[in-house]
Amino acid sequence: MSQSAAVPHLDDLQQRLGYMFRDVDLLKLALTHPSIAHEATGLTPHNQRLEFLGDAVLSLALTQELYEKFRTVSEGPLTKARAQMVNRRTLADQAQRLGIGEYLILSRGEEINGGRQRRSSLADAFEALLGAIFLDGGFQAAREFILRRFRDAFGELTSIPSLENPKGALQEALQEHSAGPPRYEMTSATGPDHDRMFECAVYHGNVELGRGRGKSKKAAESEAALAALQTLAQRKAEQAK
Repeated sequence: MSQSAAVPHLDDLQQRLGYMFRDVDLLKLALTHPSIAHEATGLTPHNQRLEFLGDAVLSLALTQELYEKFRTVSEGPLTKARAQMVNRRTLADQAQRLGIGEYLILSRGEEINGGRQRRSSLADAFEALLGAIFLDGGFQAAREFILRRFRDAFGELTSIPSLENPKGALQEALQEHSAGPPRYEMTSATGPDHDRMFECAVYHGNVELGRGRGKSKKAAESEAALAALQTLAQRKAEQAK
């Protein structure tokens, strides 16, 4: 087998993950790039089957979390939220934060061609890691790991993060009943100049529909719009009872 130099000790990676494997061979398999099989003689296992499994585990864990947290949100926005959270860029970013690239088991050719930094390989390895945790510790262990990682990226999922244009969606929703547009008002700006946090409220007429916070005024307005959309969905659900 033509293989790259030995990777760092996997105990260090497990510390980063916050999960210690009972069967460390599953972790090794999750980190084994398919290029190993291409340069080896005979049948050499790699991480593509674990990636397939991890993709399903990830989807189920996030679907359950979205379903339980947003009980008045319909299927469409929930589907968009899940799609945004599991896109390849996001998965590669998760792998980079964990430093998975330095632990990948690659062929020499893949190593030379920058395989440790290849975003597609990082995303695949992250999904394979989820499959490995699932097989090693069960769904609950995998779910806890997933939610811990995605809460780092998306906060505590206090709002649906899927709508590309929440301000536009809010305006459209309000126009069903009134021609008046929503009004956004900055309520506070805290923190030093290099790390400001803005808070915004959105009103329709004189009624506050939601508040949001963000590192920019635009981000705060978007979060406020998302909160307002949840308020409208809640009202609609109550009226339908």
